[in-house]
Amino acid sequence: MEKAKINEDILGKGFKNIKLKLDDDKDGKQHATLVFRNSNKASKKAILYVHGFIDYFFQTELADKFNDWGYNFYAVDLRKYGRSLMPNQHPNYIDNIHQYFEEIDQSIDQIHADGNTSISLMGHSTGGLTTALYAHHHNNIDALILNSPFFEINVPPLVISISGIIASIGSIFPYGTMGGLSQHYPESLHKDYKGEWDFSTDWKPPTNFPTYYGWFKAIRRAQKELQAGINIKCPILVMYSDKSYKGKSWSDDIYTADGVLDVEHIAKYANTIGNNITKVEIKDGVHDLVLSTIKVRNQVYTEIKGWLDSL
Repeated sequence: MEKAKINEDILGKGFKNIKLKLDDDKDGKQHATLVFRNSNKASKKAILYVHGFIDYFFQTELADKFNDWGYNFYAVDLRKYGRSLMPNQHPNYIDNIHQYFEEIDQSIDQIHADGNTSISLMGHSTGGLTTALYAHHHNNIDALILNSPFFEINVPPLVISISGIIASIGSIFPYGTMGGLSQHYPESLHKDYKGEWDFSTDWKPPTNFPTYYGWFKAIRRAQKELQAGINIKCPILVMYSDKSYKGKSWSDDIYTADGVLDVEHIAKYANTIGNNITKVEIKDGVHDLVLSTIKVRNQVYTEIKGWLDSL
């Protein structure tokens, strides 16, 4: 593949990035951004991380762990997210989850071009849905790690039953906006609000980006494909909290629960994605398990390393 210009990444700490040129879409020119940092250990093993909705890669501790374990670390900011978001775009919008396969393909091509021969794929939330479908349609990764994957919308059963009608609005008004997500979870994370983490509030705003009907239609189509049963060939680790927080008002319970998804949905649909599945419930985990309290996330890292070492 054509050699891309290597840039210093905003994170510093030895991280670099390159732009991945993508096909144009309704918003015009598109690109994704591949962030990377090699392990200090000689290695041909790599991990590729895919973020969730209203998110981007900033979890440097995750990269530290993989580098320490002898993995070269890569993370892709998908089109219209984070480092890849450009003016006049509809933030985080996609017509079809399968469109993200383009940047994942290019990321994997680059990882191979860098000399890596073993690739594990990791996805969080919407990235977990995307990477699960990617792994189903491809046979080019050695392991799949899913961190609180977005296998079902977290709404009452009645709303789920009419979600197809809601999604159909996306065919007529793709950029029409739905009710937004609660700001409690992102506020529980950021150090300037009620959390301990530092991230760009331009790229991950606590007030959240709009949720578009067209995006919702794409999500429901992808979830229906997964829920009907897919067949991922490689080993899969599915991790999720032991409980969800569904309250509408602020509660400190959000520090010890998934404040975005219903963990019972994750446990249920994890059984439909392949034959070599390990499910791990994490006590007191938050939605992004690696942003939980230090005791909890250390357990997460122990589980991930132990599972990878067992393959």
